[in-house]
Parts: sequence; structure tokens; C-alpha cells
Amino acid sequence: MRLGILRSNGVWEIESFVDDVAAAADAGFSSYWIPNLDVQVDSLMALAIAGPRVPGIELGAGIVPVWTQHPLALGQAALTAASVLDGRLSLGVGIVSKPAVEHTWGIPFERPITFMREYLEILHPVLANKPVHYTGQLLTARAPAILPVAPEPPLYLAALGTQMLRLAGSHSDGAILFLTGPKTVANHTTPLLSAAAKAAGRPAPRLMAGIPVLCTDDVEAGRKLAGKKYAAWASWPHYRAMFDLEGVNGAEDIALIGNEAAIRDGLRAYFAAGADDVLCYEFGETQTDLRRTRACLTELVKEAA
Repeated sequence: MRLGILRSNGVWEIESFVDDVAAAADAGFSSYWIPNLDVQVDSLMALAIAGPRVPGIELGAGIVPVWTQHPLALGQAALTAASVLDGRLSLGVGIVSKPAVEHTWGIPFERPITFMREYLEILHPVLANKPVHYTGQLLTARAPAILPVAPEPPLYLAALGTQMLRLAGSHSDGAILFLTGPKTVANHTTPLLSAAAKAAGRPAPRLMAGIPVLCTDDVEAGRKLAGKKYAAWASWPHYRAMFDLEGVNGAEDIALIGNEAAIRDGLRAYFAAGADDVLCYEFGETQTDLRRTRACLTELVKEAA
């Protein structure tokens, strides 16, 4: 049972972030991921600072939205971070959601599958430190190898729907999910991802399932908190489709909420469905909630060791 931490709240201060990465490494978590939100530190820069001070844990930047920087620029940043992280950097990219893209950045959310395919076709050779000469419908790239001394970080794609999962299998090293239930992982995600990788002649893809986790005795309060925290997500078409496939109303029905035994059972269901890793997005209203959740997950890591 390979468990990672998916940083759940904004990171405003680097030292406390480094401390949390160190605590996760000491506890035995296999990975620590930080998304590139528009209201916190840059994920690649933060990991490049933390990594040399915290050995022995995979460090994931993701999801990094693809709309705001050219793949050559993202590749340059990722390789720079990789050069100081001893082969422990992983990179996750995604199209995010139409409301976020158009509202936050004012960028038209047009032809996302084509845009992502071309982005990956440029980014993969860049990360492998190969020259790129590419002219697509939406993107162009012409560059020599950027940083030959840097190790190649694996590249993962945020994927929920059929087209994006097929793209993840054929053009990346695997997929990162969020708020996708175990039934959907077993019947939808895993078959599509694996078939696409096989058809493309690629190795078996890695599947990472990100899921909100709250260890508590007050399940009803936890469900209300999850419903409030992720209320908007139920209206976003790609997440609404995942909820419908799972047969649930919203995030409050997907998040793992309950006591230690309930959390253990919920996590095991994801591994049984085909996930290689579960990335735990700890949430709660108080520091007591967060401490209990981390303690519960730490104990499960120890049991699995």
C-alpha cells in the first residue's frame, strides 16, 4: 500500500513546507505532491528548495496547469529542479477546468485534447533532454537539448474522462486522478489507461488516485465540510461525469471520512481497484482534525512497510 501526501492547503511559507515534507519522509510516506495553485508558492521552486534538505522521498509537482507556460518553459523549470533532486522529481500536468482557465487567466479553453496532446509531444522529449523540432496545429517548438546534466523526471497527466485517459496511457508515464471513486477506477480508469499504453507500446502506466481524507468520529460533520469545500466541483462537467459513473451525488460521497478503520478500508478499496498509489489530500476544520488524519495515515504506512 503506497501512500503519498497531496498538500491540501496553500503554501505561504517555505520553512513550514520543508518541515512538513521532512515529517512525511520520516513517517515513511512514499511521495509528497504539491499542486501549482495560482495563490501559493511555485511548486517546482518549492520542491527544489525542500529536496536537498529532505532525502529519500519522491517529490511531485502537480498538477501544473499547461495553459500558462509553453512546454519548453515548463521543461526548463522541471529539468532545473530535477538537477538538484537526485532523480526524485516527478511532474504532473493537466488542463485543469474551463471555469478556472477562463476566469483566472482569461485564456480561451479551446480544443483541450489537441492542445494537451501537442503539449505532451513537445514536453516528453524536452524532459528526456532531446532536441525538439515540432510544428503542430496549436503549438510549435524548436530547441536543442536544454539541460543534459539533469535526470529525466517521469511525466504524468491529470486524467478523468475517456479521451484524457487514453492520452495519458499513450503519451505519458501514467495518470493522476482526483475525486474519482474506486468503482470508477476499477471499471473505467484502469481499463482505458492500460489499454492505451499497451496499444502505444508503452510500459504499464502508473495510476495515482488523489482523494480527500479526514479521520474523525463525526462523519456527518465531515461530509458537510467536504460538500461545502468541493461544492463547485459537482458543476464542472468532467468531475460531474466521475460522480455519475460512481453513482454518487458529490465529493462528500467520494472523500474518505470516518475513523481509523474506515480510512483503512477506503484506501484498500482503491488499491484493489487498480491504483498503484493513493495521494492523500488531508482536510479538516481544525489542527486536531489534521493531526489525527496524519497519525492515522502514518500508522497505515507503518503497517504496510
